Amino acid sequence: MAAGLPIRRIEALTDGVFAIAMTLLVLGVELPRGADSLWSRLLVLWPKLACYVLSFVMLGVLWIGHHYQLHHIRRTDRALIWLNLAFLLVITFLPFSTGVMASERLDPAAVALYGGSIIAAGAALYAHWAYATARPALVNPGLDSKLVATLKLRIVAGIALSGVAIAVAYIDTRISLGLFLVLPVAYWWRSRADDLVGDDAPD
Repeated sequence: MAAGLPIRRIEALTDGVFAIAMTLLVLGVELPRGADSLWSRLLVLWPKLACYVLSFVMLGVLWIGHHYQLHHIRRTDRALIWLNLAFLLVITFLPFSTGVMASERLDPAAVALYGGSIIAAGAALYAHWAYATARPALVNPGLDSKLVATLKLRIVAGIALSGVAIAVAYIDTRISLGLFLVLPVAYWWRSRADDLVGDDAPD
């Protein structure tokens, strides 16, 4: 008998939280009022729209990473459930940090807040994966150790790049935002992890 909550319950909760977080992002994009033309007012919105798109894609990257992990996890225990909740806690904070960065885009502290939330999400995702894979009873039999290391490396790389982006923000926030854009683009490249994840998670 599996310990803790069934994996499908965790998947359902996670999917729901991500759906809400992605939806909340767009609520921070409001059309300015005024006598200017519609196109002029839409043009003013481009920084917020850029932050919205960036964060939507970033949430997608984090959701995919979590999906890859759950594909190889077949059981849960109390600690793993709480680690998953810690990950979701950070996910729900991302719309706020996105809104701050969009409103104060030239403020390095705002970029640092956003980058910090990305780092926290990555750290929580890493802890979730490291905990599960250190306990053979929680993962699928015969889980490839190279796959475990590959997923860890991808998370660490994202955390490192976010740290660099935060540091660069105090020199030039435009370069910093460009580095954040590199992160989701890098994850679009196929890796060995993509080849070992099927369409259906194990029961």
